[in-house]
Amino acid sequence: MTAGARLRVNPIACDARGLCAEVLPEMIFPVIRDAEVPPGLLDEAAEAVRLCPRLALRLDHRAGTPAASRQRAG
Repeated sequence: MTAGARLRVNPIACDARGLCAEVLPEMIFPVIRDAEVPPGLLDEAAEAVRLCPRLALRLDHRAGTPAASRQRAG
């Protein structure tokens, strides 16, 4: 099984500067919300997280193996 990722948004930290929307409009508009990132957009999602000046975005990677889940939890 392949690992997936979820784009998480902290709406309190976000002040809508729009840098993420320039890089990843497919996931940011019409409404910012937590969402699964399609495999073809992982690079853009990582760039949006990197560019956020308020650190309001986070990319959570989910692993497909129990060992990886344990490592991440501990």
